[in-house]
Amino acid sequence: MSVLGSQLDLIAAEETSRAIRVLLAHPLLTADGDAAEFDLVRRRRDTLTRWFDETCGWRLVVEPRDGYARLAKTRPEIDATRPLRRSRSTRAPFDRRRYALLSMICAELLATPVTTIGLLADRVTSATTADADVDAFTSARRGERSAFVDALKFLERARVLRALDGTADSYVDTESAKVLYQVDATLLMRLLAAPHAPSTVDLSGGIDALTAESRYGVGDSEPHDVQPSDAQYSDLQHNLWLRHSITRRLLDDPVVYREELTDAQLGYLASPTGRRLVRQAAEQAGFAFEERAEGYLLVDPDAIATDQRFPDDSSHPKVAALVLLDHLVAAGAPVAATELAGRAAALLERFPAWAKTYRSEDGAARLSADAVDVLCAFLLAARDGDGAVRALPAAARFTIAEPTEAS
Repeated sequence: MSVLGSQLDLIAAEETSRAIRVLLAHPLLTADGDAAEFDLVRRRRDTLTRWFDETCGWRLVVEPRDGYARLAKTRPEIDATRPLRRSRSTRAPFDRRRYALLSMICAELLATPVTTIGLLADRVTSATTADADVDAFTSARRGERSAFVDALKFLERARVLRALDGTADSYVDTESAKVLYQVDATLLMRLLAAPHAPSTVDLSGGIDALTAESRYGVGDSEPHDVQPSDAQYSDLQHNLWLRHSITRRLLDDPVVYREELTDAQLGYLASPTGRRLVRQAAEQAGFAFEERAEGYLLVDPDAIATDQRFPDDSSHPKVAALVLLDHLVAAGAPVAATELAGRAAALLERFPAWAKTYRSEDGAARLSADAVDVLCAFLLAARDGDGAVRALPAAARFTIAEPTEAS
């Protein structure tokens, strides 16, 4: 092979690696949001589509003309640590009401390419009034308008809605605000990352039917709950599920602990073929694959593949989380929530001009709870049944080492 050919192959591999990590962090990537990264994904779309399908069974759709790429990161389990967040104020997570309004808004937006915020609110009011399972939307209440705007602003960030005139924030102050929206119905349809459309399956028994994937076989049990000899699943389907289920978690979770894996998954990782395929996938995506006694993790040396970082001084809970983590590791046993709140109170007292949003009677308890949420999201700590918090093995990576004298 010529030197030029080798250089071109190296460039292609590097671009593919970066594009994979970009899509992991931004499963919905638009040309308007990041033109350079979208152009990279567009150029390597065939390789990327094949890689995601073969490596973890995720579907990638790239539409150059429409200016978006959508990676459908399907997982059967629900991850409560990654909620949608409000773009206003404290970026608090969406509550049940906001998710309900978002669903109703999406359904109503399919009917028109252009609408106003007032007309859309009227349609949502009619739809929620007619649905006995959803509380009726009342635009006369400020709290309701605030929840409505939070849902709209998420759709704006996703480029599903484009404000041609006015701003959604003005609707919080008055229901007579004027905002004109253009709707991208094609992109709207891509928001749902599920193998099946809700209208095509029976959801009366839960969302399992929505996330079931036929490529791994059909039956009463999930492929990872049966043995390869089970008549409902072929060896090929079972091995495919093992490979995809493992790589999905490695690519999507901060760390994967052995205790969370089934015996079949652990056996696959211990086999020469399974270990080789996992390491190969990590290398192609630009990750360093780390294996420890307690589990596995993928490290991105360029910090491209994640939308959240830790340690990070971008928020008060993350700063407090690092402080509390030291105490949890040193304790070596579960720590009561009240003790952690005391640590947070000491932190607030030490820095009186810091974390003003937590300067209230219950501020220390709220700060410690938010900090523990951060640690749990990064799988560095876990809450026990009685509310106590314990450090998980990965927390040792953040332990402050004692200085040593140079020899």
